[in-house]
Amino acid sequence: MTREPASTLSAVTCGCLTPVLLATTLLALSPCACSQNSDVRNIPARTLPTPTTVSPAMQAEISKSWDGSTKPEHLTTQQWKAQIQKENEPEAASVDPMLKQFHVSLQQSKIAGVPVFLLKPETIAPQNRNRVLLHVHGGGYVVFAGKAATPEGILMAHYGQIEVISIDYRMPPDFPFPAAVDDAVAVWKEVIRTHAPASVGLFGTSAGGGLTLATVLRLKELHLPLPGALMAGTPWTDLSETGDSYFTNEYVDNVLGSYRGSLEADAKLYAGSHNLKEPLLSPIYGDVSGFPPTILLSGTRDLFLSNTVRMHQKLLQAHVRANLLVFEGQSHAQYLIVDDAPESADAFHEVAAFFDQNLAK
Repeated sequence: MTREPASTLSAVTCGCLTPVLLATTLLALSPCACSQNSDVRNIPARTLPTPTTVSPAMQAEISKSWDGSTKPEHLTTQQWKAQIQKENEPEAASVDPMLKQFHVSLQQSKIAGVPVFLLKPETIAPQNRNRVLLHVHGGGYVVFAGKAATPEGILMAHYGQIEVISIDYRMPPDFPFPAAVDDAVAVWKEVIRTHAPASVGLFGTSAGGGLTLATVLRLKELHLPLPGALMAGTPWTDLSETGDSYFTNEYVDNVLGSYRGSLEADAKLYAGSHNLKEPLLSPIYGDVSGFPPTILLSGTRDLFLSNTVRMHQKLLQAHVRANLLVFEGQSHAQYLIVDDAPESADAFHEVAAFFDQNLAK
């Protein structure tokens, strides 16, 4: 399956087929031995038109091709740090303009010794005066430290008219799992000293969505009070390459592209010596009974669509109130990436309404 301009040629392979060059018009793959395998189904190469069912702002993002690589990454610690800095810098540079655009203030602080950012909108809704949201950022558990952690929290503070505490949790290569979970739990324990747990929400996208769910699993293990509600946006609930959309949306998702390459490297760097399917790494394998009401977000082209719908189903099976929003045409977390699209405003308004319905006042 390819997602490139029709003028290009793509190398298309199946498990036992020698790579051949195919134009990305509809072409049938040549038969091969694996086509007789009931575990494998070949499909034609094809082009994917940009959907006309989304806003122009979202169309512009959806039309882009993925420019990543599926080559295995074997980086030294110094190479990891250089790559992380390169990705952090433009994200951090976007923060001050966002604060101005969305009328949110930012204050750096520490809670339980963990660096945090206190994000306050210009107007806090009356029903939210005693509420707060804790935010754990995405970035594959590897990137977006410091101010780069805050864009999603800024948007949530603005659209939800609520105070947000964005947690700048420790990350690899210096601090692999379970440092991120430990930091989120430490902040949670301190925040509920001054706030009723039922009035505090927890949220994040991508790795932040996975960390949101993992944190609640850890709180259950520690027999601590749980948040009043959760948002897990396109959560990385399975760090192993398990789930249909890892394959059906490979190359279709123009944000993540493929599990192979940097995403797999991030997973292994974060997990360290731990099994990728441990529940605090991959919450889909945890016991979610008794979880707070949870809203989950994804998109039809999202590589993590299966991560999201599998978790939604698991929550429902555990009799947890769980809402699922799947956005037309969107790849991974594009409701967050294209912050000026109407679909992005819709997403955050839906999440804000969910928190309002489920958090104690």
